[in-house]
Amino acid sequence: MPGRIQSIERAAAILRLLASGARGLSLAEISRSLELPKGTALGILRTLQHVGFVEQDPESGHYRLGGGMLSLGTRYLDGNELRTRALNWADTLASRSGESVRIGTLHKRQVLIVHHVFRPDSSAQTLDVGTLLPLHATAIGKALMAFDPLAVPDEDPATADNGDALTLTSFTRHTVTSPAVLEQQLVEVRDSGWAWEVEELVEGEVSIAAPIRDRRGVTVGAIGVRGAVERLASSEGKPDMEQVSYVRDAARAISRELGVTPY
Repeated sequence: MPGRIQSIERAAAILRLLASGARGLSLAEISRSLELPKGTALGILRTLQHVGFVEQDPESGHYRLGGGMLSLGTRYLDGNELRTRALNWADTLASRSGESVRIGTLHKRQVLIVHHVFRPDSSAQTLDVGTLLPLHATAIGKALMAFDPLAVPDEDPATADNGDALTLTSFTRHTVTSPAVLEQQLVEVRDSGWAWEVEELVEGEVSIAAPIRDRRGVTVGAIGVRGAVERLASSEGKPDMEQVSYVRDAARAISRELGVTPY
């Protein structure tokens, strides 16, 4: 029986490593983490780059997963039960809300977007399927954290203090970076059953989300809408409760599809 091919094992190890580092990794970090000679790691990286599985940031020189991996990953996402059961309800939510809709699951301390429906208008939009988003700065992430004990936000490696305290990355001047404030938000999410954020990830944008549960009652994902602050929030800084009801209706419907009873 033929033995294992070492170069393929090493390439797979590099891809797994890059998948765990959304910000990209340097050649030295990859070499050190996998205990590979730099020359060996560089040769594999260049090959993976040639076939589109890895790309290199021209400014930092760091490596990250390329678009070729997304096209392969989409085959998994297409078979994901959550995405399959949610397709029609996501379309309905986009139609009712007039906003873009995203469905996300927990993946390596981040939100993995497994389905995205464009806002139903003629505006230019970018498909977010396969994108990794921060847990603490998104409504989907807050919904996951509130109901999934395994959902722990990623730290900012530039400011983390030897792991003694959780340091949350700031994306805008509105991002919640205090663990205490975040925990209070999660208490409110548990009480209300839905989450929202105002300009925490992107200036001028708001997101609203609610958890999706399976037949065991376990939170397996979340669905939400994202749009301009002037459409989804009032002048007093309160969420549009009609939009909240649309999102919660969609989450309940998908949960029923996944076997939750009663809901």
